[in-house]
Amino acid sequence: MATTADFRNGLVLEYNNDLYVITEFQHVKPGKGPAFVRTKLRNIKSGKVLDNTFNAGVKVTTARVEQRPHQFLYKDDYGYTFMDNATFEQVSLPEAMVPFADLMKEGQEATILFHAETEQPLTAELPTTVELMVTYTEPGLRGDTATNTLKPATVETGARIQVPLFIDTDTKIRVKTSDYSYVERVK
Repeated sequence: MATTADFRNGLVLEYNNDLYVITEFQHVKPGKGPAFVRTKLRNIKSGKVLDNTFNAGVKVTTARVEQRPHQFLYKDDYGYTFMDNATFEQVSLPEAMVPFADLMKEGQEATILFHAETEQPLTAELPTTVELMVTYTEPGLRGDTATNTLKPATVETGARIQVPLFIDTDTKIRVKTSDYSYVERVK
């Protein structure tokens, strides 16, 4: 059991007979009335986001989850297959349990959340940034750099992201996995 004071991003709750992870929370103390906590909860199985408000001090049931490092091996008709780095066991996850899957390449490190009591895999998480090669982008125009202008680019995994004008084909870049944004060029 935990209270609303224990809320943090990434905390997994048992709520409405399902598992939810807190993606955002904000403690609000209005001038009149009791304090409350606004949260955004993401359903681990379906990925749907739910806005919910808890009164301050309310007890909630937390779920014990374990994070284990895995390596992405391949994608097939059954989903995505990962290998445990310690035991070399393979785990297959359906596409719905792997957010931002189009940024994963073979051999990519990922973290899989497991429910501690049932040993069920819940979801896969990529690192905050990944390094990918640009396979196609239009050439940038010289002298058009007065503003922070972006152009579309396709990376080696097939994902399309927005990059600055100076990025060319066959350039290695770092991409933020949470919003598909360009971070920097990789030397």
